[in-house]
Amino acid sequence: MATVIKKEQANTASAEIKKGIQNHKAAAKHHEAAAKCHHEAAKHHEAGNHKKACECTVKAYGHHCMASDALREDVKHHALVD
Repeated sequence: MATVIKKEQANTASAEIKKGIQNHKAAAKHHEAAAKCHHEAAKHHEAGNHKKACECTVKAYGHHCMASDALREDVKHHALVD
């Protein structure tokens, strides 16, 4: 009986760790995409194409929001574990 409970706890812990890893990878992916969009926006501003820069800025903000969502989930996880 104790062995079954330990295996269930290990599986749950393993699933939680995997979820944490996914959250970190998702946040990193969106931060990288946001940075790319910001660099593109700067280049468009330098070229005088402010409309295109605006579009890139909006995309960057969307990626920022997605990264924040992933981070929020990870913080919730850490708050519950610790």
